[in-house]
Amino acid sequence: MYVPKESQQKQGTAAKSRDGEKGGKRKIVAQNKKARHDYAIIDTYEAGLVLTGTEVKSLRQGRASLVDGFVQIDGNEAWLHNAHIPEYSQGTWTNHSVRRKRKLLLHREEIDKLEVKAQETGHTIVPLALYFKDGRAKAEIALARGKKEYDKRQTLRAQQDRREADRAIASAKRKQRGA
Repeated sequence: MYVPKESQQKQGTAAKSRDGEKGGKRKIVAQNKKARHDYAIIDTYEAGLVLTGTEVKSLRQGRASLVDGFVQIDGNEAWLHNAHIPEYSQGTWTNHSVRRKRKLLLHREEIDKLEVKAQETGHTIVPLALYFKDGRAKAEIALARGKKEYDKRQTLRAQQDRREADRAIASAKRKQRGA
């Protein structure tokens, strides 16, 4: 039986949407590597961001910093504080303030869970990354517990040992190929 190409494509996209796959790739704008060093990550969440037009344009240029950022829950709403999104270079008087607090879009259950966990001693909510997914700005946030100094040293030592082992394996493979 002959099926025109137009209907074949429609069937394929309908099947994809039924499966719940969006196929969106993440385009990372900013990462908070310091947070992964200073905190033990317990759980991660993906949150939408409420942004103005100039903030989105500035993010699309790849300009942002999350180093001093943190998340706070006020009145059953999650807010991202101290995330630095610089002013859009071609913006006019409509430009945004650089370090304003930005609302995070999360489900009610996620907000309640984060609020309870964040009130425990030593726990905090930190932003890990800003990225675009399917054309929408998203933030990856994490429930985290602060590391002690010896924990940080232990993590660095484990990374260094892993790196040295990888180098030794690679050099052994090179020698084996050459012989």
